Amino acid sequence: MREATRVLARGGQPSVAEIAKAAGVSRTTFYRAFASRAGLLQALELEPEPGARQRVLEVALRLLRTQTLADLSMDELASEAGISRANLYRLFPGKAALFRAILIAYSPFEPVMAFFDRMGDRPPDQVIPDLVLTAYRTVAGRAGIARTLMLEATSMSPEFEQAFRDTGLRAFARLAQYLAGQMTAGRLRRMHPMLAAQSLVGAVMLHVLLGPLLSQAMVGAPTGEDAVTQFANLWLRGMGAEAAG
Repeated sequence: MREATRVLARGGQPSVAEIAKAAGVSRTTFYRAFASRAGLLQALELEPEPGARQRVLEVALRLLRTQTLADLSMDELASEAGISRANLYRLFPGKAALFRAILIAYSPFEPVMAFFDRMGDRPPDQVIPDLVLTAYRTVAGRAGIARTLMLEATSMSPEFEQAFRDTGLRAFARLAQYLAGQMTAGRLRRMHPMLAAQSLVGAVMLHVLLGPLLSQAMVGAPTGEDAVTQFANLWLRGMGAEAAG
């Protein structure tokens, strides 16, 4: 532990192998003492100051507006957030854990899951407009999270895939499950429910990303909640069971 403290204080991102070598022990011996690198940091009792976690998330979201998760430097993140590397890794053992926390804190995925817990199996005309507003209000004023999601989705880094499976994929699956049930009940036209989910989410995402810019092309174009509500109603008309005839 003494050698680990010394190695971590030098900066960089020392691996388990480097820490074990500095301590004069094998990796096997290291893992006998600590289940993981995070376990070592916890054993060192490095307590981050209050507010450090939220500050790290906000700085990480800002940095990810201009770079991918793969390119993000944990050293730069620690420096910008005013926190030691050791404390950063205690809060977030890796980039996947960091990005998962960003998605939980800033994306609409968790609010969408909570929404379905409340709404249950109500018909689409009652659910879809409120669902769209719930998601939009989560990201309104935070276009950065939408840009970050699009950027990371195109990069498809292992860290993003892992974090998305734990958050976004669950939310999409919940939406698709609801839509499939409504199709079976005859309230929506039949198609693959995941495609139906994408057609709804895609319009809202595009508006968050480009709505303010596109509205300049025509005076009086709806913006904000008015626009996404119209998207929801348009989707309902197109997906209505009567439209399938």
